[in-house]
Amino acid sequence: MPATPDHRLTEAAYQGPALQVDRDFYGRIGQDTGRRTVVNELTVPIRSGRAWEVPAGHVCRISTVDGPQVGDLNLWNRHDPRERFWASRTRQLQAAHVSTFDRLWSTLPFLRPMATIVGDTLSDYGVDREGGRVHDTLGTRCDPYVSRMLNNADFDYHCHSNLTRAVLPFGLTEFDVHDVLNVFQCTGLNERDEYFMKTCPARPGDYFEFFAEQDLLVALSACPGGDLSAPMFGEDSEDPVGNCHPLAVTVYSLDPELTRGWSEPESPRYGGRHGLAEKPWA
Repeated sequence: MPATPDHRLTEAAYQGPALQVDRDFYGRIGQDTGRRTVVNELTVPIRSGRAWEVPAGHVCRISTVDGPQVGDLNLWNRHDPRERFWASRTRQLQAAHVSTFDRLWSTLPFLRPMATIVGDTLSDYGVDREGGRVHDTLGTRCDPYVSRMLNNADFDYHCHSNLTRAVLPFGLTEFDVHDVLNVFQCTGLNERDEYFMKTCPARPGDYFEFFAEQDLLVALSACPGGDLSAPMFGEDSEDPVGNCHPLAVTVYSLDPELTRGWSEPESPRYGGRHGLAEKPWA
């Protein structure tokens, strides 16, 4: 007879107290919007990228302006860009599609929350009939190299290039651009386990916002595919510039009472040397 399936093996692979989030604390930050002060506002025009700073303990909101638009998001520690957003680990520790109370985690050896999502007007989108969900960590940014490979054409305003231009004033380069969080993007895996991108469901005024757990450098690209209602690659693809819209960014400081008791997350206290020292059992 077949063995009884172990249902524990189909639960979340990564579990533990370190992944628990104080929903009361972050819920107040997301809901009590009257105790905020705007400290920075900017617009990301279509097919462009912008970068800006978000101090620890502040909230950053990304909003659709006049129509649905996908945004590709990168995060770095403002003081050490070697610590940056780690999409694949976030996918393992949180979910393939993130929303309120999920956290965006950093690379090794830092491995700590960079930001916690505190607001998402698409949080109730759920799973659509094709299996699509929003705000994904499954895919990465579009880039001119894959455009040349698949479309045999050069295009300078893919998200990878937009992010590259955005971070140059901060001393970073193309090599610092990394796998993104696709904000407002609706994606999934089809019956052949292939990645698909659907039309963005966001409407004017929808927003996605996060609380900075450390001093951040943030960069955002307004995807050249706009709302992704038209294929970007393949024989039938055409320039979807008519589907593109700007994105708005607002950074808020918070009433100190809202963040009372909060402190910047620490990295795990791994004290080993990755086996480079003599083995203690040898």
